[in-house]
Amino acid sequence: MAFDGCGTRKANGKRDMENTEKRELHLLKKGRKDVIHMVFSRLGLVIILLLIQVLIQISIFEWFASFLPQFFGGTMAFALLMVIVLINMDLDATAKITWLVIVMLFPVFGVLLFWFIQSDLGHKVLKKRMQGLLRETQDMIPQSQPSVEQLSGEQPGVASLVKYIHRSGCFPVYENTEVTYFPLGEEKFQKMLVELEQAEHFIFLEYFIIDEGLMWGQILDILARKAAQGVEVRVMYDGTCELALLPGNYPKKLQALGIKCKVFAPIRPVLSTHYNYRDHRKILVIDGHTAFNGGVNLADEYINHTVKYGHWKDTAVMLKGEAVKSFTLMFLQMWNASEAHMDYGNYLDYPTGTAHKASGYVLPYGDCPVDNDKVGERVYMDLLNRAQHYVHIMSPYLILDGELETAIKFAAERGVDVSIILPGIPDKKIPYALARTHYATLLDSGVKIYEYTPGFVHAKVFVCDDQEAVVGTINLDYRSLYHHFECATYLNGVACIADIEQDFVQTVAECRQVSRGNIWKDKKRMCVLGMVVKVIAPLL
Repeated sequence: MAFDGCGTRKANGKRDMENTEKRELHLLKKGRKDVIHMVFSRLGLVIILLLIQVLIQISIFEWFASFLPQFFGGTMAFALLMVIVLINMDLDATAKITWLVIVMLFPVFGVLLFWFIQSDLGHKVLKKRMQGLLRETQDMIPQSQPSVEQLSGEQPGVASLVKYIHRSGCFPVYENTEVTYFPLGEEKFQKMLVELEQAEHFIFLEYFIIDEGLMWGQILDILARKAAQGVEVRVMYDGTCELALLPGNYPKKLQALGIKCKVFAPIRPVLSTHYNYRDHRKILVIDGHTAFNGGVNLADEYINHTVKYGHWKDTAVMLKGEAVKSFTLMFLQMWNASEAHMDYGNYLDYPTGTAHKASGYVLPYGDCPVDNDKVGERVYMDLLNRAQHYVHIMSPYLILDGELETAIKFAAERGVDVSIILPGIPDKKIPYALARTHYATLLDSGVKIYEYTPGFVHAKVFVCDDQEAVVGTINLDYRSLYHHFECATYLNGVACIADIEQDFVQTVAECRQVSRGNIWKDKKRMCVLGMVVKVIAPLL
């Protein structure tokens, strides 16, 4: 018995050592990924260029001390020239201010950074490819003219919005589509499992984040079984997952299960503006008749199985009917961004299977950073400008450019009830600090601001006048509005709009309202941080 006990202790000790070594190896790999992420992120680029400028300045002091007056005079003249160039460029006004400050404070560093970003090195191939795909698929799904004509007679303002969205891509407005709203990620998850089990032909998943755990494990189990049954399964996720969530060989692991897998813009140790553009979309399409869209990624925190920032409040919609075709096309466009042409008709011609005529209009749409259309922002602004009674908003971030901030304030100043729900427990300190820099001016215009005390709001929702709503992936920040591939679902007169507004009202009941007097209360450091980093907000 003594020998057995000793042997057991030795075996346990050996296992403990092995587990310790595995943990240390995991931490080492994670540390390396964090370093790579830092070096090749926007912040890493800024630091590298700033260090280059410091070295240049030191060299100049040491080697050319006698020419310093001429050097500084030349530097100031060059900076002034760049200011003139910037003022006359076609840039957002807020972005211009940021670049003016950077160029005046750091002429060498600022100009290098500006021209690096403007050059779009490493992004031109993707841009050319996506623009070609958009042209190729512009008329892939025909627009129902009776629907547009009926809208023009009933709601001229909405008809104009529909025409604008269709101009930016192949995004028709549909009737005959049923929409279900999910006020929490866990509700969407349970319905996803049910719908995935019924797939017979194809399953398309495109998500910004996929992380191993309960949620993805159950979904992957179904996908593997369906693939074995002959269902075509395609999975696409953003390259940022490779930094901390999924190993670099994960596509091969899925392919071994019969699942086709792609990574959008995988991270490589090369400086490139390509990494500035991420695939932030969340799309699931099943057999061309069912689609899911919204803010919920495929990770456990989104269904509150794990807790990171308190209770995770997220939303989604499920579509059944004609409008699913648009999400099928959006997925195929992104999938084809890196490979040869596919036969779209094989997937767009599947019957939508709608049993009866549904009420209202549904318009799924995408936003693409490679064109000049800020579709996501302009749809939000259109709702704000046409609202008569209320616009209720949920967003995880509030980093506004001048145009969108003016639209929000003007709606409130017209007497519209503009209310915004933001996180009470943030996931990132800098965006939270930047959001607070907008509080005072919005409150002064009559906007109501609420912070969700139980935790983090990740929902991206606009609901307006009991008649219109948008549920999708588009945040109120520069990343979403300018630099990400995004998607959303516009709803008009659809029955579930009442559910969206009810969810907003119920969520407000769990929030603290922000007033002019408590902006700085217990948040002084956040407010100061926000004021400092606001200078470079468009770069974050």
